[in-house]
Amino acid sequence: MRVGRVPDGGRLLTVLLLVAIAALAALDCMTGVRLRLALVASVMPLIAARLCSYRRTVVVAAAFAVAQVTVHCTIVPGWDTAGTVVAVLGALLVGGFSVALCAALLEREAAYDRTRMVSDAVQRTMLRELPITAGALRVAGFYISAQEGARVGGDIYEVVESPYGQRVLIGDVQGKGMPAIGAGHAVLTSFREAAYHEARLEAVAEHMEGALLRHNRALSLTGTDERFVTALLLEVGGPSAGTRVLSCGHIPYYAVRGGAVEERLPGRSGLPLGLGGLTGEPRLGVDLPADPHEWVVLCTDGVTEARDAEGRFYPLRERLARWTHLRPGALAQALRADLERYTDGELKDDAAVLIVRNVASCGGRAGALPAQPVAVAGD
Repeated sequence: MRVGRVPDGGRLLTVLLLVAIAALAALDCMTGVRLRLALVASVMPLIAARLCSYRRTVVVAAAFAVAQVTVHCTIVPGWDTAGTVVAVLGALLVGGFSVALCAALLEREAAYDRTRMVSDAVQRTMLRELPITAGALRVAGFYISAQEGARVGGDIYEVVESPYGQRVLIGDVQGKGMPAIGAGHAVLTSFREAAYHEARLEAVAEHMEGALLRHNRALSLTGTDERFVTALLLEVGGPSAGTRVLSCGHIPYYAVRGGAVEERLPGRSGLPLGLGGLTGEPRLGVDLPADPHEWVVLCTDGVTEARDAEGRFYPLRERLARWTHLRPGALAQALRADLERYTDGELKDDAAVLIVRNVASCGGRAGALPAQPVAVAGD
């Protein structure tokens, strides 16, 4: 974990360091040559170099040098020229080194910040910030990368408004973290293009399959392991006037209606992307009737397979049933906080959740959710 500098350039810390230097110097002057406590003060400029601004580091380093020379001249009998020169040079060396160290660290931190800024911009082009609006769809949710410091990893999602309705994707790349990004990017960019131009949802999945196969062929030339991707596609407001669902080996999603939560995966779940050629069977979606009172929650297995300290899986359906009264944004926040608390902040896999609401079907009231008594479907 990166340690940052103290806010305001370390004003309070600078005062404390100066007080410590003065106190140690005063004690040395009172106790005489035996203790030389002022030598302990040599760490003060180093602390300033790591935590304070450049200007305040110069102040602390100068104070240290003055204190060292003052103590030497006070407690050493007579003017020992050699000893005085050594004391002055030693104090200047420590002070100068601290100032140079501070300058080097500041330059390194600035370079890190520039790199991080570029990295964040690149990662944001891969996964858009949530919530997302596309036509009548309002999509809230969250994404957590298992790799510390990364905004993206092995899970992907996207929402595209097309002439054929709004298309939603959530996917999970085999593996996690940075090594899975390449495969995820290949599938994601293919979806963005095909989802707009292709009339059939099945054709969108075929384009994604082809993109991943080309990516895997390129990986095989470098000796890198090939990857597959599970994906779930939704089409809302298309020719069927309802919802069309197509699963490529992805886990079920959850439908919420009237305070009840139902685990749902209609139709046949095909093989993951990258493995479709093993059976030769075409991918088929299924049409569901529009329900103005229903909204859905899509997720990846990083959520459903998250475990607590005792190895128990995260009870997503029960949590959803508890919070069906929340608006999508608040529900996403509650789920994320609860998931991180449940796993003690140690997720083993990337995790993504999308909460999809069709505001056109509920009279344009974005975020209006059922307020009926909470129950878990099937209980």
